[in-house]
Formats: sequence, C-alpha cells, structure tokens
Amino acid sequence: MTMLMPPPVRTDAGRRTLLLQGGRPLLLESGRSLGPIKLAYESWGRPAADHANAVLLLHGFSGDSHAAGPGGWWEGLIGPGRAIDTDRYHVICPNVLGGCSGSTGPASAAPDGRPWGSRFPELTIRDLVAAEAVLADALGVRRWHAVIGGSMGGMRALEWAVSQPERVARLVVLAAPARCTAENIAYHLCQMRAIEADPRFRGGDYYDDPAAGPRQGLALARSIARLTYGCERELEQRFAQAAEPAVAAFLDAEAGELVERFDPNSYRVLTRAMSGHDLGRGRGGVREALGRITARTRVVAVSSDRLFPPHRQLELARGIGSGVTWSTIETDLGHDGFLLEQRQLDPILRQSLG
Repeated sequence: MTMLMPPPVRTDAGRRTLLLQGGRPLLLESGRSLGPIKLAYESWGRPAADHANAVLLLHGFSGDSHAAGPGGWWEGLIGPGRAIDTDRYHVICPNVLGGCSGSTGPASAAPDGRPWGSRFPELTIRDLVAAEAVLADALGVRRWHAVIGGSMGGMRALEWAVSQPERVARLVVLAAPARCTAENIAYHLCQMRAIEADPRFRGGDYYDDPAAGPRQGLALARSIARLTYGCERELEQRFAQAAEPAVAAFLDAEAGELVERFDPNSYRVLTRAMSGHDLGRGRGGVREALGRITARTRVVAVSSDRLFPPHRQLELARGIGSGVTWSTIETDLGHDGFLLEQRQLDPILRQSLG
C-alpha cells in the first residue's frame, strides 16, 4: 500500500501530516471503511538510505506525536547522544488514528465536509496499527529497527510484533498488557459514561460550538483515569494531610490540562479501542499470539502500577519466551512511571536499541 505522492522525509522537528493511500479508505476490523485518512507525525534524526535505522515510537493514551523537544513527553530520552540517539536513529512518532492532534478523528471533516462526530466508526488497536503500517509504507520503512511503546502505545507495539513480525527487529513494551481485563474495562466504562452523561455531549455532535462541548464530563473522566495512573503511595506523598479541598484541587488541575487539548469523542473512541485490546482474539489465545513474536524483546514493568500491574507484564515475558529481557522500574509514581522515571529508562532503552 502506498500513498499517491510520497513527500520527502524532513529531518527537522515539527509536525507533518500525510494523506494515506492516496485518499482511499482504510478497511477496518469491523468491516467498515474509514477515509480519507491523514496521520500526523513528528520525526527526528536522518533516515538511512534503506531506512534500516528507523525507530517507531508509539505514545500513550493522552499523548501525541510530540515526544522530543521542549514539552515533549520523553524530551530527556530522545536526541543526539541520548538513549534514543538521533545521531544514529531516525525516530518517527505518529499521532494515533482517532486522536485529536492532527490525525483523522471524530472532529475531522467527513467526506460530506461536516465533522464525523457520532458517525465516526469504532476502532480497535488493530485498526490503529493498520494505519501506522500504511504510514510506514508511505515513508519507505519496510522493517523497523525497533518499535517502542508504553501503555496504549505498548498495546500497539505488541500488535505490530504479532501481526507483522517480519517488520519488527526489536520490541520494547512498557507498562502494557496482552489484553484488557474486566477491571480495566470497568474503569473505561465509567470514564465513557461520565462523558456521555454530560448534557452538552449531545450524542457526540457538539462541534457547532466545541467550547461548549461536554467539558465537565471529560474532566470527570480524566479524574477517574488519573486515579488509575497513580497509586496510594503517590497520593500520600503529594498530600501531607489528606484534606478534601487539596485533593479536589489536584484532580481539577490535572483534568483541566487535558480538557483544553483533548476532544471528548477521541477520548471515547480510544478508550473503547483499549477495552477491546486482546492479542489472542481470533488467534487461538494470548499464548498462541505471543508465540508469533520474533523480535528481540524488552518487557518493562512499573513496580507500583495499579492499572497494568507487573504480573501482567510477566505474562507477556513468559508467553514470548526466548529472546526476552525483563526490567522493572522501581517507583512510587504508579503507571505514569513509564513516562516520568526517565533516569531509570535511559539505560533500559540504550541496551534495548543496541
């Protein structure tokens, strides 16, 4: 699959957007089609002539393509001489399909010119990876030197390694499971229902005045999610006295930051995609699916992760078997340790990419 007119790959920082497959629709796992599709991405470093130095970096649920540079979510790990060394590697970080940072999502214009809104189809993790594979084709990358992802990005990294093992030489999975459990799905349902219960949600068609959309519902959804991203020790350390006003102000501040930059419909679409994540679906089960992975793999757990606890990563390591290295990030920061504990991540990434 190729796009109509592949543009030259720029090596300077900044977001680019590609129209995939020449504007032809993408066939989704559900049988529906979605298109035309655009994916936004950022890249750092120079591509080798054969693109053998390409590294695919996959962001978490509320992240985007801005991984490096000022304000980047892994700013301290990407750059010349850093763990992901842009003097050696060409690093590509796409914004996920269904997102709201330049890629096609519910707020994008449908073929009739109106926002997709409630008409936007459900997506799966496999659909997100299918779109990323088209992006790789458009950029000329046949095989990734490494695919790296944490949380929802780790789900996509796993799907890459299972569905297209011949295209992944190295795999780094951080704080991600082989499948979502009933508990994960329950947390997700509470978040989606918070958005849908906001009277300004209007069934998902609120784009005539986005500023008046379901902002309160989105804020509540984010607060629910934030409780799963941290842990008891993290919150205890934040608050010398567990007073309700202080805790409420913290949750409001955390939610407010997301509300200003995230589309509620994208939140729902991506949350539902994560709920359906199951590597073993239609493949004979998780163990059978993990057996397809041929990449040299590093599995990274976060010691205090309550969302995807370390035993979920142990399931991955045992299922993949040979060629796996296991690491644990020791932290009281909970699930978000895969983003924040960059000092511990530095040697893990250097070893994994070498």
